[in-house]
Amino acid sequence: MNVRDSEAMAGLLAQMGYGATDDPADADVIILNTCTVREGAEDRAYGRLGELRALKRRRPGLLLGVAGCLVQQERERVLERVPWLDLVFGVHNIHRLPELLRAARDGCMPIYEVWDRSDRDRPLPVLPAYRTAPNAAGGPAGGVRGFVNIIHGCNKFCTFCIVPYVRGRERSVAPEDVVAEVRSLAAQGVREVTLLGQNVDSYGHDLSPRRDLAGLLELVHEVEGIERIRFTTSHPRDMTRRLIETVARLPKVCEHIHLPVQAGDDEILRRMHRAYTAAQYRETADAVRAEMPEASLTTDIIVGFPGETEEAFERTLRFVEDVRFDAVNTAMYSPRDGTPAAAYTDQVADDDKRRRLQALNRMQERIAAEINASLIGSTQDVLVEEPGRKGGMLGRTRTNKIVTFDGAAELIGRTVPVEIVDAGSWVLRGRALAAQVLR
Repeated sequence: MNVRDSEAMAGLLAQMGYGATDDPADADVIILNTCTVREGAEDRAYGRLGELRALKRRRPGLLLGVAGCLVQQERERVLERVPWLDLVFGVHNIHRLPELLRAARDGCMPIYEVWDRSDRDRPLPVLPAYRTAPNAAGGPAGGVRGFVNIIHGCNKFCTFCIVPYVRGRERSVAPEDVVAEVRSLAAQGVREVTLLGQNVDSYGHDLSPRRDLAGLLELVHEVEGIERIRFTTSHPRDMTRRLIETVARLPKVCEHIHLPVQAGDDEILRRMHRAYTAAQYRETADAVRAEMPEASLTTDIIVGFPGETEEAFERTLRFVEDVRFDAVNTAMYSPRDGTPAAAYTDQVADDDKRRRLQALNRMQERIAAEINASLIGSTQDVLVEEPGRKGGMLGRTRTNKIVTFDGAAELIGRTVPVEIVDAGSWVLRGRALAAQVLR
């Protein structure tokens, strides 16, 4: 979602006549788009702003701004901690960037504009569908993949999560606006689109007439030029059988479901306010695999949540071993001011968090390697995205697995059949079949 917001800002700046530079010393405007889901991201943002202070001193005419979730959470504190900023704006003010930037450029006072929760009834702004720059290897402008926000905010209020407080309650984007943005991206060379939401499966419940994600997938499926469709992030409570069956039925929708479980222990899930049990989650995972046996299933897990005992953590490990996810995004619990869990008195020691994280990562690395090894000898349709870091090309399978193989830059944006010849925990190595190109 932050990538999508950054692309929109880049598009608005381009419309104002600005061009991109890789060297901050050459920039006339620098805007940091921030995240605050975890404490580490917040610390990095303030650290980077501190580094840029020296550049601001050398070049007083440089316009330095900060945007995103940090602003929504910290509000006026941002200017108190970083008084050398020229521009501060929130996640719902991105569409106002040209006006705010001109005001900062023409005035002598910092510009500050952040919607608060009282603004939740304002209409959602329409941001440009913009790809940041031509692909360096000569592929489609801005790359092969594009992102489209279809629902903003979240109504779940998990006890660890700051998102409802910084991005507000759920508000769905009208389906015609979603389709229009997807068409715009397709016209710019995008071949794979990911529909985004903090809880993407909740899409449409607030629209009139009521919609759902399954119906939206059917509409996006009809957009010419788009070859693959993904969506993230899903909530287990809202992953319906209709949605699972729609993913299985529509050829363009990829067989990859990202379904955060967060923990495998029922008491921890209850304290997280996740509103499902480990067994209920497993039923949903089984339903996905029954409809799509070849689908990949990925998840998020937090270790060291307040009150997590060694026994509770062991239950999470057993759950991961039982379900066998293709990939797991793991994180140590990070208290966020303003969330209920931050006030829990039974916080877990940092040393225990780190030890549990390492144990979980070791287990998942083994499981992922075993799953990927089973693909050796198979042929996978790979949408080629960019040159690999060590040469050749890099792309993804329909199940969102990264594949590297020897090939030329003209394959970028094409779908190529690749035989898998080697596999690690995170990357597959393949061999393109006899110069075949599927699309």
